Amino acid sequence: MIISDVETFIVGNPWKNWLFVKLQTKDGVYGIGEGTLNGFAKTVEAAIHELKHLYIGMSVFDVETVSLKMIRDVYSDGGQIQGSALAAIETACWDIIGKLTGQPLYKLLGGQCHEKLRCYANGWYRGPRTPENFYEKAKLVVSKGYTALKFDPFGSAWRTVEKRDFRLAIEIIAAVREAVGPDTDILIEGHNRFSVHTALQFAEAMVPYKPTWFEAPVPPQNISSMVEVAKRSPVPVACGEDYYCREQFAELLKHHAVHIIQLEPQFLGISASKQICGMVHAHGGVIAPHSAQGPVCSIVCAHLNMATPNFYLHEIFDEFNEPWEENVLTPPLKVANGYIELSDRPGLGVDLNLEEVQKHPYHPGNWLPLFRQGWEKREQNQS
Repeated sequence: MIISDVETFIVGNPWKNWLFVKLQTKDGVYGIGEGTLNGFAKTVEAAIHELKHLYIGMSVFDVETVSLKMIRDVYSDGGQIQGSALAAIETACWDIIGKLTGQPLYKLLGGQCHEKLRCYANGWYRGPRTPENFYEKAKLVVSKGYTALKFDPFGSAWRTVEKRDFRLAIEIIAAVREAVGPDTDILIEGHNRFSVHTALQFAEAMVPYKPTWFEAPVPPQNISSMVEVAKRSPVPVACGEDYYCREQFAELLKHHAVHIIQLEPQFLGISASKQICGMVHAHGGVIAPHSAQGPVCSIVCAHLNMATPNFYLHEIFDEFNEPWEENVLTPPLKVANGYIELSDRPGLGVDLNLEEVQKHPYHPGNWLPLFRQGWEKREQNQS
């Protein structure tokens, strides 16, 4: 089954342009994938087409070789951009393989390890950065059946914060805990914001509200800083969404400090993601993949999680995006009472609704400015 062509589609979600691909074969079978990267939709799209001379003419079954050709053979480190281009193509290959074999993707990745996947909600707190807004929105989330929810209470903080802003962040955490009660997992998102000392100050201050994890408290590039925070923090640290190769995870895991690993299949491809899940398993850790790109990425994470024994939590943005998102895929991914159950439809089990895709064109203001005041509103940027 030989790859013959690739088409790309950008969908203008107001806070992040989504990039999808449709990979064609000579036999007329096609697969879909996603290459979304905040602020770089056009760039990744260009990479997919610039590198297509490397994968056109290859068999869809040779996914490891596709990866080698698109990553190793180029002999350049394109980071998350190169990884996103690979992931889009490799996901589409797996989708085609599933269709040809009549098997859902999770069956191809090792089979069903779980009856259903427990989800945590993200993106639910759109609006003003006040304890009152977070309290009311958190109440709505748990009323939908979610038993875990994640949020960033830190505004546009970077490295250090003023005392007033520090206090507001802790007040927001307290408001969410009060809203959801003692038995719901609350997950604190750090977005790589802080210095080691600031991160540790926040970790100590949030202890009374019993968060399940403190995510990405410091920038990911200096793994020793992440390890230092993880070893000293009274709250478990979760991280990994920024890494785009196995070697970065190997370096992190060898320190035995972080045991909640949030790999990003969007930067790695499915084959490497599955291997990294095994690495985490060998180190006694659990996975909670980053699933905050677009709806195809969420489907990919669901299949990976279903086939992974050491799965912990599945991230859900889909229910808290634009209302029309559920029309982008057919059938849409559905969460029922805080859980996902995957069907046995072959491949990814979904298709792109091109009619809906064409209604939402690319816009350069569709990106998430995490270090700008008011980013929590997730509105289209004008500059």
